[in-house]
Amino acid sequence: MDLIPAPRTAVPDEGGRRFALGPAPTLAAADGTGPVARWLRREIGAATGWDLPAPAPGTPGDVRLRVDPDATGGLGPESYRIEVGPDGAGLTGQTAAGLFWAAQTLRQLLGPDAYRRAPLPGPGRTWSLPYGTVVDGPRFGWRGMMLDVARHFTPKDGVLRQIDLLAAHKLNVLHLHLTDDQGWRIEIRSRPRLTGVGGWRARSRWGHRASPLWNETPHGGFYTQDDIREIVAYAAERHVRVVPEIELPGHSQAAVAAYPELGNTDVVDTAALGVWEDWGISENVLAPTEAVLRFYEGVLEEVLELFPAEVSPFVHIGGDECPKAQWKASAAAQARIRELGVDGEDGLQSWFVGHFDRWLADRGRRLIGWDEILEGGLAPGAAVSSWRGYAGGTAAAEAGHDVVMCPEQQVYLDHRQADGPDEPVPIGYVRSLEDVYRFEPVPPKLSPEAAAHVLGAQANMWTEVVEDRSRLDYQVFPRLAAFAEVVWSRLPGPAERDYADFEARMTSHYRRLDVLGVDYRPPGGPLARQRRPGVLGRPLEGPPPNV
Repeated sequence: MDLIPAPRTAVPDEGGRRFALGPAPTLAAADGTGPVARWLRREIGAATGWDLPAPAPGTPGDVRLRVDPDATGGLGPESYRIEVGPDGAGLTGQTAAGLFWAAQTLRQLLGPDAYRRAPLPGPGRTWSLPYGTVVDGPRFGWRGMMLDVARHFTPKDGVLRQIDLLAAHKLNVLHLHLTDDQGWRIEIRSRPRLTGVGGWRARSRWGHRASPLWNETPHGGFYTQDDIREIVAYAAERHVRVVPEIELPGHSQAAVAAYPELGNTDVVDTAALGVWEDWGISENVLAPTEAVLRFYEGVLEEVLELFPAEVSPFVHIGGDECPKAQWKASAAAQARIRELGVDGEDGLQSWFVGHFDRWLADRGRRLIGWDEILEGGLAPGAAVSSWRGYAGGTAAAEAGHDVVMCPEQQVYLDHRQADGPDEPVPIGYVRSLEDVYRFEPVPPKLSPEAAAHVLGAQANMWTEVVEDRSRLDYQVFPRLAAFAEVVWSRLPGPAERDYADFEARMTSHYRRLDVLGVDYRPPGGPLARQRRPGVLGRPLEGPPPNV
């Protein structure tokens, strides 16, 4: 059936029979299936020209939708069942989410042309579905991708497109990295300078930070609050959770450029700072003051209103890579260390994280942050994004914290896909399609109790050297398809996985991506227009460490 991700069980008809869908098939939608019915009529209808009306009274319908908690034998709330036979196709989800994933599988079964936005002209076009049964459900509840919109801004329509691409691969979390040194991308009405000043930089480094080249075009943009509401609602209709990230106390130069009082004013002229034009980690971090806490509480109050708890229970606060030089030099910061009784500058970073951990918990939300937040202790409900390797996630899980595995050595999609000279702006270790397919989110040394704290995994896409949608597509695809199978399907251990079978199924999947207009990296290497000759990257040689 060439399905990606591979289903739990798929039993095709031995005779190869197919159910032919006529020129005007009907869609029977039982109670609780309205959103999926609307999606099918909109998306499949656009590709086929079908209206998919309800069937006449007393007739079953060519495609039938229902939700039944007992349909899949306890495979979980996102599980589903599809049965295709002489009377058409029956799609059943254990929940509405499971039914939506069944609809995604149905689209794959219809063939690549089912992804078009208008039907192809010409006589004799027919559609059919293979007889058979698919019973399926995911391995993990957190199947995500992090998109950095701070370094290079992705306009709203690009984010909506990315949500559709995640949903097509049965991924259900979009982590939006909304703020950093190089830009602030979310409107905060009480603090308009965050976007009015912090949303724009004068120029951008072209390539890695060691490159001598610059793009002198000013860069910026942000999402209005109504844009965010639309993104969240669009994602929720597709059973994708959006996790906002507001970085603190490091990676904050854009905020300090907008509001200089947020910085360490006794050691640097913060009024002279602009939004950072370069890549890397800025030394300009937040000052450890009560006023800064109140400022970010106000920011987060607006963020919580935009990301309702029922669809976005987690809020990511970053918490990583905070240089301490300004705190060491600041008399005010040193006085704060003594006042709080914390362990030096590292203790200040933990104090920042701990404050917002409690603040979010008091409002019914869960803090999640990069694995540096483990240093200094965490409240019981906080979760960890393990990015520096497996070690942080292992320690967090053994300590009883929930974990999302996203080790940079394995699933950072900004890392290069091959070691050839044509790879555009090569960053990091080689992570090929096969390498990603052999990624394992749960380290074998975890105890069973700790392994239960692994919520899942996400692939992270940082955009310092990814300047537009085409480059984003190139870095993300086709590797996101391999990642999707890793987090959805019940695969054997990494060494035993049948990569040849996955590669064969990708033949059909490449055709789907073509129809969707995804500018993926071809199996034979980058096309001429995808290359970036002469633009310096930072390749790392050898196999990545397993840390």
